[in-house]
Amino acid sequence: MENRTTKGGKRAARGILMLAVIGLFGYGIYHFSFRNGSSRDETVAAAPVRKQSDAGRKALNVNALVIRFQPMTDEIYTNDNLLPDEEVDLSFETSGKITEINFTEGAQVKKGQLLAKVNDKPLQAQLKKLEAQLKLAQDRVFRQNALLVKDAVSKEAYEQVKTDLAALNADIELVKANIAQTELRAPFDGVIGLRLVSEGAYASPNTVVAKLTKISPIKIDFSVPERYARQIVKGTPLTFTVEGKLQEFHATVYATESKVDPVTRTLPIRARYENSNGALLPGRYANVRIRMNEIPRAIAVPSEAIVPEMGIDKVFLYKSGKVQPVEVKKGLRTDALVQIVSGLQPGDTLITSGTLQLRTGLDVVLDEIE
Repeated sequence: MENRTTKGGKRAARGILMLAVIGLFGYGIYHFSFRNGSSRDETVAAAPVRKQSDAGRKALNVNALVIRFQPMTDEIYTNDNLLPDEEVDLSFETSGKITEINFTEGAQVKKGQLLAKVNDKPLQAQLKKLEAQLKLAQDRVFRQNALLVKDAVSKEAYEQVKTDLAALNADIELVKANIAQTELRAPFDGVIGLRLVSEGAYASPNTVVAKLTKISPIKIDFSVPERYARQIVKGTPLTFTVEGKLQEFHATVYATESKVDPVTRTLPIRARYENSNGALLPGRYANVRIRMNEIPRAIAVPSEAIVPEMGIDKVFLYKSGKVQPVEVKKGLRTDALVQIVSGLQPGDTLITSGTLQLRTGLDVVLDEIE
């Protein structure tokens, strides 16, 4: 009886243990399946987010410009100094003590006006002596000529007195020339500057008495880049300004250098302004502007929007959210703009930023449109 009871208890214990093992196994399968399902759900839910993020990174934010006709002017801007039409340091041609100074500093003087003089008394005395001999020499020639007609004197004697008269006249001219060298006269109309000597001072050819400047007209010296060398010719108009004056002054080119400067690669130019009232003084700094070409209806784009590639110039257009490259041909060029003579039409939307990152078909988003 006890054996049967014991055997029955063992069977019941084994049954309970088996049920417990089956329960644990089933719970493990359920837990594993639930976790895997949750992970798959999270993966599926996260996938669209990543996809959108990838799509967002492909679109490039850019600025653009709507192409329109606009006036375009090619102008040259440069600067240089105003120069006098003529200028010279006045000095005597000979040495001597200064006996006269006949000008006022800063005054207008006329060509040929006597400005100063050095001592010429010895020369004047020599001139009087020679002029006194002149009358006698002329009488001799007259008498010898009368005798020659009557064959009362030889032709050789007549030629001798003629030679003496010619030599005397030459001596007189030489003395007069030496006297002229003692006089300092104005070589042209102009304004005389500050006096650097006084009466009684000994002057030599190296002594500067004053500076004479012709300020009407006045010159403007400047240079232009070599690409304009053939376009700047005699008669080309220009305008210039100087500091302290609001008005623009109009001048005209009257001469150009014969060659381009090989160091600066520029062409020296010289223009003239009448300066009839003497309002401008030489030495002032001038800002020069020359208008070269003017196009009333031009297609112009910023220079940074053009991308050169293997000898071809191209730009990028915005077309329905994507990039489209277009080959263009350039014309007139200024500091900021380039004329496009073919490849673009009014109404095209030109991309003006990020040009180095652009490629055909790239998605773009417009931030700013001009």
